Amino acid sequence: MKKTVALILFAFFAAGLSYGQIALGVKLGYNANKLSTNLDSVKNQVNSGFHIGVWTRIGNRFYVAPELLYSMSGAVFTNEGNLSTNNWKQKIKIGSLDVPVMVGFKIVHSDFITWRIELGPQASFNISKKVSNENSVLGPIQESSMSSMSWYAIGGTGIDILFLSLDIRYKYGLNQLIKDAGNYQFDTKDQMFVVSLGFKIFGKK
Repeated sequence: MKKTVALILFAFFAAGLSYGQIALGVKLGYNANKLSTNLDSVKNQVNSGFHIGVWTRIGNRFYVAPELLYSMSGAVFTNEGNLSTNNWKQKIKIGSLDVPVMVGFKIVHSDFITWRIELGPQASFNISKKVSNENSVLGPIQESSMSSMSWYAIGGTGIDILFLSLDIRYKYGLNQLIKDAGNYQFDTKDQMFVVSLGFKIFGKK
């Protein structure tokens, strides 16, 4: 799967170089995510994280924008049972290699400012997973309970001013990130709000 993704990104990049319609840059930003669950007794809070990586745009008014990002996200789950011996609390940290491939349209396009809208899928490879117990009661979630890969649908908008880019996106998880853990059926999907600041290295916007 990773080789296939790499080949696709290389094909997009080569095509952009051939037609001279490619921009390349770096970006970093903030992400806030929440892992939903269908369990009434298990509560979760919004988690703060970050991302950093490279972006490309291939095309002109309509464009394709593959990216390669490293992201940190996670969650804190708290079980609120009737017995104190069941009141566990676990913290999850996930480091992922994200490959979004956005399709965009430039609503406003000039040498000074550009306003964009984008939609697309994202494949996330969860390369690091850590689960820690936050109190004396052991929780049911383990590293093996979490999926090694996740898919997302993404929508967002962005503004370019000269060589700077600001992106705002919403990502919705399409598959379960946490599988069944012990006697708990989490049915957990990720939802994430992302804000990024990018810097164009070369090419057209």
